Amino acid sequence: MATCAAAKQIWRKASCVCFDVDSTLLIDEAIDELAKFCGVGKEVEEWTTRAMGGGISFREALNARLSIIKPSRQNVSDYINAHPPQFSPGIRDLVSRLHDRGTSVYLVSGGFQREYAGFDEEQPTSMSGGKKTVAEKLKNYYGYKTLVAIGDGATDMEAFPPADTFIGYGGNVVRQKVKDNAPWFVTDIQELINELENQCSDE
Repeated sequence: MATCAAAKQIWRKASCVCFDVDSTLLIDEAIDELAKFCGVGKEVEEWTTRAMGGGISFREALNARLSIIKPSRQNVSDYINAHPPQFSPGIRDLVSRLHDRGTSVYLVSGGFQREYAGFDEEQPTSMSGGKKTVAEKLKNYYGYKTLVAIGDGATDMEAFPPADTFIGYGGNVVRQKVKDNAPWFVTDIQELINELENQCSDE
């Protein structure tokens, strides 16, 4: 069984880190905020909660949510202009530190692009298990020895394995399934930074 101590050891040696975007890299769950902007927030948020808690397939939930919102290019542009992305506290510092260490950083999101007309079902992140596929492809193509996945949802946790460990993030929203099952669960990005600093002081 994966332990917190083992996850921390892998984190300190990570050659690649894959961040989820909504509610992890960014404070908000963008699709929920877009839904509120379009006047259908409550209906969409219920589907998001079910999907991120692992109670329904991500693809089914994505399809249902986008079918409710039906956002046009103009809707999305207006929303972005009114609500610029809000980064989670500490995330810029963490990514900068990872880059300084030579660690590759990827953002792996199941979102959609600037206009909705259905979604590309060929994209692995449009389905449950998609982030697992992305992690596997990154390891196989680039030969990363230690890949760490970080995210708030059950779909993020599916990346482990082939990710060498998974860090659950609850700084914006706590998903109980993730909190209960992640090898290491944090609620503050500073916890991740501190662990990297601990390694430096030990060397």
